[in-house]
Amino acid sequence: MNIKEYMLMTDFYEYTMSYAYFKQNKHQEIAYFDMFIRKIPDGGGFLIFNGLHRFMEFVKNFKFDDECVEYLRKTNYFDEEFLAYLKDMKLNVDVWSVKEGTPVFANEPLVTIRGTLIQAQILETILLLCINYATLVTTKAYRITRAAQGRGVLEMGSRRAHGLDAAIEGARAAYIAGCTATACTASGEKYSVPVTGTIAHSYIQLHDTELDAFMSYAEVTPTNCVLLVDTYDTLHSGIPNAIKVAKEYLIPKGYRLKGIRIDSGDLAYLSKKARKMLDAEGLEDCKIIVSNSLDEYIIDDLIVQNAQIDSFGVGENLITAKSTPVIGGVYKVVANEKDGEIIPKIKISGNVEKVTNPGFKKVIRFYDNDTNQAIADILALKDEVIDKDQYLLFDPASPWKQKRITNYHYIELQVPIFVNGECVYDAPDTEGVKQYCIEQMDTLWEEVKRLRFPHRYYVDYSKKLFDLKNDLIKQNTVEI
Repeated sequence: MNIKEYMLMTDFYEYTMSYAYFKQNKHQEIAYFDMFIRKIPDGGGFLIFNGLHRFMEFVKNFKFDDECVEYLRKTNYFDEEFLAYLKDMKLNVDVWSVKEGTPVFANEPLVTIRGTLIQAQILETILLLCINYATLVTTKAYRITRAAQGRGVLEMGSRRAHGLDAAIEGARAAYIAGCTATACTASGEKYSVPVTGTIAHSYIQLHDTELDAFMSYAEVTPTNCVLLVDTYDTLHSGIPNAIKVAKEYLIPKGYRLKGIRIDSGDLAYLSKKARKMLDAEGLEDCKIIVSNSLDEYIIDDLIVQNAQIDSFGVGENLITAKSTPVIGGVYKVVANEKDGEIIPKIKISGNVEKVTNPGFKKVIRFYDNDTNQAIADILALKDEVIDKDQYLLFDPASPWKQKRITNYHYIELQVPIFVNGECVYDAPDTEGVKQYCIEQMDTLWEEVKRLRFPHRYYVDYSKKLFDLKNDLIKQNTVEI
């Protein structure tokens, strides 16, 4: 994506609001915005934050070039003074963010931006675009890899992805969440995600016989031979022909049949039959890979049925997060500055879940010192000092539900990313994010990670934030 496309990847009302701020001479005022996600998809117990790397790339390259300005001129919405202001603009925002690969929860500030009204506003769409999709797919992929219980999961959804960018970013997200490899070659090149691939049904159909197809492929790739066995008849043709190639060509030349793939039929039944057939011929090391519109629930059921499967190829249900294809990430103003003082702001709504948490905040995660398991998170105002010896947690929706904790340590989840527009964060590579994700997911209780009816992980408020929110609600509620 070139710089013009990046800069114009913005809902047009960001520009119309910015123009209004500019004409009202409010464009140098400072505001604070939080990006958060209202609801966890699939009835799950957690989200895995991702997409920061793309947003960082955008901020680093932020610039209204001549092409951008010329397009905005053609819309006939803006005067030349405003367009000149945009062209000369140098981004000087402050950005705090959770690290990629961190498990997070609904309504927690994931990214906080402080900047002038125009700059903070223009960043809204691209930030949501970067974070929402990557977080959604990372979370979905983790659910799928967890369901596989240590068996390999291959990401193979590029042809079903919603566009080129989704295929590349989705493959990276899947790898971070635990997939072993991807079929997306571009993601391999861009992000060093391991790539893998074998043959399609067309390869087999374009040979005179299935056996000819298998033999020709084995001759070309003897060290990495995986054969697709369901083109005609899995049990009576595909597997017998694969065994024949292994015994008559691969083994005599010092190679082994690496695996077979089944892409249709009753995968539990066929995998059990396949395992017996392979083992009977001395091919105990031959892996069985299955595909065919899999998701976490199908994989879970296959394992319950004791299916003899070593790896799962997952496509459309992962790359599109098909069961919940949209994630409710939003970007809301929480404060502004007047004469150096931070003034908290709140949005009140007829929908309770849309009432925002006001003020410049931080997210604190408490860990048990003995187990290193996460106890709970709290949202607190940025200037609050958190006691290191004991803390009273309470549920903001039911304040009488309280728990006093001791013997803990805590961290602040958001870290500085940009200060005055300059990057101060050394982002890890894809492998580093993957390892960090593994470590952080291990800090969650197993009950929180259940596929069905997960245990609720508490995200509480500090007493100071709780009182501030209720005071602002009272101040902004009209008596009837």
